[in-house]
Amino acid sequence: MKLNKTVLDAAELRDKAYFMWCSDLAGFGARVFPTGKKTFYVDYYNQAGQRKRMSLGGFGKLTVEEARKMARIHLGDALKGEDPALERKTRRASLTISELCDQYLEAAGKGLILGRGGKPKKKASIDTDRSMTNAHVKPLLGNKLVIDLKRADIVKFIRDVTAGKTAKAKTPSGNLRGMVRVSGGAGSATRTVASLGAILTYAVSEGIIDVNPTFGVKKPAIGKRDRRLSPDEYAAFGRALHEFDQDEAKAWQGAAALRLAALTGCRIGEIENLKWSEVDLENSLLVLDDTKTGKSIRPLGNPARVLLEGLSRDPLNPYVLPAPTLEGRPFAGIKRFYRGLFASAGFDDVTPHVLRHSFASVGADIGFSDSTIGAMLGHTGSGITSRYTHRLDSVLIAAADKIGEEIDRQMLSNLS
Repeated sequence: MKLNKTVLDAAELRDKAYFMWCSDLAGFGARVFPTGKKTFYVDYYNQAGQRKRMSLGGFGKLTVEEARKMARIHLGDALKGEDPALERKTRRASLTISELCDQYLEAAGKGLILGRGGKPKKKASIDTDRSMTNAHVKPLLGNKLVIDLKRADIVKFIRDVTAGKTAKAKTPSGNLRGMVRVSGGAGSATRTVASLGAILTYAVSEGIIDVNPTFGVKKPAIGKRDRRLSPDEYAAFGRALHEFDQDEAKAWQGAAALRLAALTGCRIGEIENLKWSEVDLENSLLVLDDTKTGKSIRPLGNPARVLLEGLSRDPLNPYVLPAPTLEGRPFAGIKRFYRGLFASAGFDDVTPHVLRHSFASVGADIGFSDSTIGAMLGHTGSGITSRYTHRLDSVLIAAADKIGEEIDRQMLSNLS
């Protein structure tokens, strides 16, 4: 029968894998595995009369029509005397790490690389992979053939990144922010190897290599980030925010972003990309559509709610913190702003993540449990229900009120 989506969806599962061949295109078929996996294939004869069978890709990653089109191309090449399978093998054998990175990022951009929960990898994660490959992987390993990459190369790569061999003042970021600083160190090495490991797992799935050489390689441990603001530091932070407020030349979005981060415990990226459609002031909730852990609902304490109520809305821009000149875009100067503000407050080791950790620490000081604090921060497995009338929501909102009010009090302690 002619292969189509309906036929493949209804294909029975057997104890052993079997082929279903298309009556409409000789040589085109799909193999059905006992697990339910289905892979497209094309059969042809080369110029020497040898029968060849080549996989085209999995059903789901490819539609039936996309696979059929690929099969027609390969069958046409075979009629011309070419050998598609041999050509693929030769091409894969000569694929460099740099080319593999580009191929992976292209596939990820099309939604073909799956991330958390079996869903297509998020743009933020793809941007991170791109940044890591451009900054570290391509400069150190880019010209090396994928098939020649060994565990020893990964070990040396980790040492080189840790030693700062690829550190640069700035490098293209691939997004609106233009350029980013590239630093070395153990943290960069560990995060870059994680990205490289994902890329090499993709290479295994594509049949380019048989084993991922990053598996089993020890990575540098990243120290636990337990830095928090003390009451005196909260006061210095609040004073610096107040001073920035007095300067009309400063963009108000930066100060608002840091205040919201401090009063909610949200990640700075969640604040940066927050839309008014995700703000529910009536129920004191943030309904975040896309976070590091997927959709997440966070309670709004009273200080954060009052802050949001006081912000003006741009009818042409959906973002809570809109770009001043780019219509429909979020404010892009938060990183530059917080570096200046933290320096003004006398901090040399504080990042927005410290504000998130400090929110949790203040909650622990007040006496809230880890599960309650985790729910307020949107940790996986601690999320609150999306049903606003549930009692748990009111409990967490009350907790957010107490934590927000204590942080607000400490931030304002030197301004009275």
